[in-house]
Amino acid sequence: MSSDPPVPADAEASATEAPPPACVMSFNASDPSGAGGLAGDVATIAAMGAHPLPVVTSIVMRDTAEVFDQHAIDAEAVAEQARSILEDVTVAAWKVGFLGSADAVSAVAEVLSDYTDIPLVSYLPSLSWLDEDQQQPYLDAFRELILPSTEVLVGSHKTLQDFLLPEWDSERPPSARELAVAAGEHGTRYVLVTGIMLPAKGSGPQFVDNVLASPQGALAGEKFELFDAGFVGAGDTLAAALAALLGAGGELQAAVSEALQFLDQSLDAGFRPGMGHVVPDRFFWALPPADEAEGEEGGGPPANPPDEPPKPKEKGAPRRVH
Repeated sequence: MSSDPPVPADAEASATEAPPPACVMSFNASDPSGAGGLAGDVATIAAMGAHPLPVVTSIVMRDTAEVFDQHAIDAEAVAEQARSILEDVTVAAWKVGFLGSADAVSAVAEVLSDYTDIPLVSYLPSLSWLDEDQQQPYLDAFRELILPSTEVLVGSHKTLQDFLLPEWDSERPPSARELAVAAGEHGTRYVLVTGIMLPAKGSGPQFVDNVLASPQGALAGEKFELFDAGFVGAGDTLAAALAALLGAGGELQAAVSEALQFLDQSLDAGFRPGMGHVVPDRFFWALPPADEAEGEEGGGPPANPPDEPPKPKEKGAPRRVH
């Protein structure tokens, strides 16, 4: 009688290993402020429980107040970064941020075209700092090559209006649905429009709306109170959080709601590391609540047992987005 062959030790170990987290590949610029770009994406994706696969597309010179310049990475080097890891790791979702140049847009689009079943979240930041002779070719390439593969296009109301409806001449601003129709003409399925100003009511606080829409209409939204403060990295945070949630198998509307809540709390816990804008704290949930820290300093009991994570804000609590 022959006995079964021995099982290799590494096979036994792999059989008992927990499944890996969803892997999210981010194409974005290197941001030395750590507020947005790849640094922001890595922090956000990790905070959402996924594993980031960062691909550098550009090196941006900036501080927490403004962008000064950028050096685009060679398009072939951008594609090679992605192809190298894609031969080894299975990607669950893509996140596209600033790609640096029209050539890099083309290179990234070619990579994406080989994986059409993987959800893509594209974030379009304001590029007003970019020279006109670079900005227009970049936007044209983004419109032609990235939008057709995009599941959700994320951007501020002003940025998306300028990009999708540059000849809009109505006195009223376009709705999220009208922006979704314009994006849909290029193949994008949904838009997530942030910072839609809502009519003020008397002397009360100003609110802004954040709306997920398709060409058929608005699907979901979260209304936030507007405060007088400036943030940097908010858009990258929202888009990266959404990509991580979709990569983990989340349903779109629920994922959008959770991503907006995550952004809200990241901004609520934001900090000002320099003389410029406030940076989101993506690991707000890892810090003890203020009353717990005070209790420890005063010798009193903590607010939560030590083995319980901090509780998130209640659903109905006021939100603050800037």
